Formats: sequence, C-alpha cells, structure tokens
Amino acid sequence: MVSEELLEKVSHLPTTPGVYLWHDKYNRIIYVGKAINLRNRVRSYVRQDANRAPKVTAMMRRAVDVEIIQTKTEMEALILENTLIKEHHPKYNIMLRDDKTYPYIKVAVQEDFPRVYMTRRMERDGAKYFGPFTDVTAVHQVLKLLCLYYPLRTCRSMKVDRPCLQYHMHYCEAPCVGLVKAEKYRTYIDEVVQLFEGKHTPLLDTIQKKMEDAAEQLEFEQAARYRDQLTSIGKIQEKQRMVTQRGDLDVLGIAMEGNLACVQLLFIRGGRLLGRENYFVNTEGDEAEIIMTEFIKQYYGSTTFIPKELLLPMESSEQQLFTEWFTDMKGQNVDISVPQRGYKKDMINMAHENAQTFLNERRRQWQHEIDKTGGAVKRLAEVLDLPRLPERMECFDISHTQGAETVASMVVFEGGKPAKKEYRRFKLKTTQGKPDDFKSMAEIMERRYGNETDWPMPDLIVIDGGKGQLNAALPLIRQVGVVDVPVISLAKRIEEVFVEGQSDSIILSHHTPELQLLQQIRDEAHRFAITYHRKLRGKRNLESILDHIEGIGPKRRQALWKEFGTLEKMKEASVEELEQVESMNRKSAQTLYNFFRMSKAEKQEVLRP
Repeated sequence: MVSEELLEKVSHLPTTPGVYLWHDKYNRIIYVGKAINLRNRVRSYVRQDANRAPKVTAMMRRAVDVEIIQTKTEMEALILENTLIKEHHPKYNIMLRDDKTYPYIKVAVQEDFPRVYMTRRMERDGAKYFGPFTDVTAVHQVLKLLCLYYPLRTCRSMKVDRPCLQYHMHYCEAPCVGLVKAEKYRTYIDEVVQLFEGKHTPLLDTIQKKMEDAAEQLEFEQAARYRDQLTSIGKIQEKQRMVTQRGDLDVLGIAMEGNLACVQLLFIRGGRLLGRENYFVNTEGDEAEIIMTEFIKQYYGSTTFIPKELLLPMESSEQQLFTEWFTDMKGQNVDISVPQRGYKKDMINMAHENAQTFLNERRRQWQHEIDKTGGAVKRLAEVLDLPRLPERMECFDISHTQGAETVASMVVFEGGKPAKKEYRRFKLKTTQGKPDDFKSMAEIMERRYGNETDWPMPDLIVIDGGKGQLNAALPLIRQVGVVDVPVISLAKRIEEVFVEGQSDSIILSHHTPELQLLQQIRDEAHRFAITYHRKLRGKRNLESILDHIEGIGPKRRQALWKEFGTLEKMKEASVEELEQVESMNRKSAQTLYNFFRMSKAEKQEVLRP
C-alpha cells in the first residue's frame, strides 16, 4: 500500500520530461523509466488499478520511494533512461543481451577526405561525433540524403587503382585517385558539420524549394518525400550536441531557499549524461558564490576522478585559483567556465532546475514530518478534546501463547516521535500459564504507575482494543492513583477511538496524521511486545529440549544458550565447538551432537517422559 508521504511527493512532481527511478526499502533501484510528463506518468503507478500488469503490481509491492531527473526533452530522457538501465541493472527492467547503444553520426575530420557514417561506438580518434540519436530511421534517411546532395566517399579504403561505381553514378568525385582537391572536398564536409550542429545550410533551402515546386506542379507524392527529408533532418538537428574527445565534464547547479541550499552535480562522460548527485548545505546566510566555492574545494579535494571541464552557474573570484589548484594538486588541467549560451548553458539550467526540485521536495518532507509529529499531536488534542497537548503518550500491549510466557510492553512517544530510551518491557508474574488479560493489565498498571515514581507521568494513555478493553483498564489505572491523565483505546477493526466518558466512538479518516500517529504508537507497542515474547518462547523451547538430554544440566544448558543463542546455531556446531563451551566435556558434547542428528523416532526414545 502506497504511503501518504509518497502520494504527497508524487502530487508535487514537475510536469516536465525526465527519468524516474523506483527504489525499494533497501534503497536499491528496481525500475528506471522515462516520461514526457513526470507527474502524470509516476501518478499512474500509485493509482489503484485492477487491470495493472502483474509485473507492475509486483514492483509496486516493493517500491517505497521514487527519484526523478528532469531533462529538456523526451529524447534526452530516453537516452538517460538507457544509460541508467545499463548502469544499475534494475530488477523490473527488460535487459537486452546484445548491449546495443543509441547510434552516433561520425564525421572523420582527422582524415584528408573524411567519411560520414553511423556508428555505435565512440573512440578518441579526433573525429567529430554527433548524437546520440533515438530515431535510427531518421539517421539512415539523412545519411542517404547526404549521399544524393554531396559527393562524399563511402569506401573504407582509398588504396585503389581506379574509381568505383559510385563515381560513375556521380555520387562521388573519386578522391581515391586524385580527381578532387582536398580544399573543395572540405567545403562539403563543412556544410555537413554545420547541418549536424543545427545551423541553416544551403541543403535545407534546396530541399525546401524542391518541395514547394513539386507542390505547385501538383506532384504531391514527390513533395511529401521532400517533406519527409526535412522532417528527418529536423529530428537530427533537434537539441543534438556535438561530442568530441573532450566529452568528460561536470555541471554544477545551485538552488537556494531560506537557510538551505541544494547543490547538484551532473556527470557527463563521453558526451552522455550518466547521472547526478545532490548535496544539501545549510547556508547560514552565505551567498551562492561562497557555497559554490566551498563545495568545489571539499568535493574535488577528496574525489579521485577529475573531469577535463567544469561548468559553473556563476562567476567566482577564485576561478583562476581553482585552475591552478587542479593543476598543482591533481596534476591535471581543468577548463573551468561559465557558459552563456548553447548546449552547455542548457545543461547549467537543467542542473539548476533539478536542484530546485530536490530542494522543494526536501522542504515538503520536513513539512510532512512536522505534520506527522507536532501537527498530529495538536490535531489529536483538538479531536479528542484533551485538556492539554499529549506531548508524552504511553501505550501498552500484552503478548502470550495460551498464557505461556506472558509479557507486556510500554512504548513512549514524545512530541509525536518514538522515545525508544523510554520503552519498557515486563515479564508478568501473576498470570504465567493462565491467560487473563484483566489481571495482566492490573499488574502492568501497578508496576508502571504504582511503584515507578521516578518516571514522568504521561499526558495520554493509549490502550490497544475496543470499548471493553478501555472499561476494563480504566478502574485499574485510576486505582493506582492516576486520576488526571486521559485514557483512550484504539480498536483495530475499523480504527475507531474510544474516549473515557463518551458512549460513542470517534471515527477518524485514515488519511489524517492524528489517526496515523495513534496507529503508529499502537503498532509499535505490539511489535515491541511480540518481539520480547518470541525471544522468551524460543529460549524456553531450547531449554525444554536440553532438559531431557542426559548429561545436560542447568549450568551446561545456560552456558550453551549464552554461547550459541539459538537452537539452529547449536545444531550446526561441531563436537569440538560444543566441547569448548564452559562446563562442557567431550562426552556431553558428543551426546548433544549425536542427539541433534537422530531421527524423530530415535529422539523420542532418548527424551525422558
């Protein structure tokens, strides 16, 4: 069941494109997805849907939190999703065995007569890489289009004696046999590079004019082909970035609100956004430049990897000093800059937006925590008409197995939060072997409020149960001298609250912090009691078995329990390990070892009646 805190978080997610990551209770990433609208997409997971796929249902049983990374476009989100899936291998994502990545367009500018082709592997060879691209069809169509308009070579080797068929079809000017000069060929490459950089080139004007002419001559099919060519070029140019050998850079973004700041660091490796980290800082009145400066010193002073380029959101008076520091301390030249336009400026903006989102989410979490604790305490006093705020609440629970090993727990909440140092547990004396909750409650009340005068008195006492349990506990509580502390009970069936002196119960909404606070203290008392009961029961069962084994008396039994703690560990021990236990000898160790390895029938023969 989705928690109220998670529902609140989802309702405040941005409506921008991005990637969402579901985490389980161990903070492991179990699913990575992308969305054009983060809020709507993530909200679809937390809604109750009977037609939901089994895999999604299983995933949401384990998901306890969601994390997001905002991007500028859905395409960037898709690329980031692919990267994160391959990095984290989430349990509920489909993993492709061929490990393919999105393609790039490579322009081999380091060669005298460069080729232009698609590749899925980036190398540090001096070439220019554009992408990655999510629409492989558009990549193929644009490359085919370039072959029609530019006479570029397609052969891998130029070691030939004569021109190939491409030359005779007028698709290539045969640089392999020296029929075109390098300067003229370079003009074709320059136009191609400008096209991939998103600039307007003569090719776009040529295709546009051909499309218009075909439409005027009512050749609509041909006009549609030209239109599709322009569309493919548009997909290639849309928010693409050039990736060169200097593809490793960090991007810093800062968001501030009040006395808290969030610093986000985006990691771009090989030209691709691989992930980010968030750091929260108490500003104490410091300006953003000071926070950024201190962060750079602390973070890069301890990290092992230093990128070749660092993008900052604002100018720093120590910018030149940082450059020298990276060179002297790290032995590496780092280009530190504050971009004003283009792709790098977009990355700065994206880092800032993500930092602002995380800052807002952290403040909402704090507010939610306040509502769950202090706010819930205040609302509880209003709803139950209590004489004062229940700053200290105590709740009791009893646990036993048909009267055996009867124990009780007392948990304490102060200010709406568990005060675990104040917890107490009781091994009851008057009702061992005979289940009697009334007598058990009487003993608890006497031991808590009648004898322990050093403990502070509570502002509210909570009893687990309905009206009957409340009416049974009230006289016992008043009898031991607690006369001015309100007492209530919480019934489990429909979570109704019974208050002293009121015949009708109070029904609180399941979404209210005050009921959730009562449920939390009731469940905590139950957990604390049953944990103690199981411990005593396990010890009793262990001792009862050892009681019937020849040569194992009270002293050896106690020593075995102290050494191993559980019956399973004792069964796994060797004869030598059993012999090392205090007061044990070789004979008793061998007897115990053999007993644990007997069949059920053989054990029955050994055990004394």
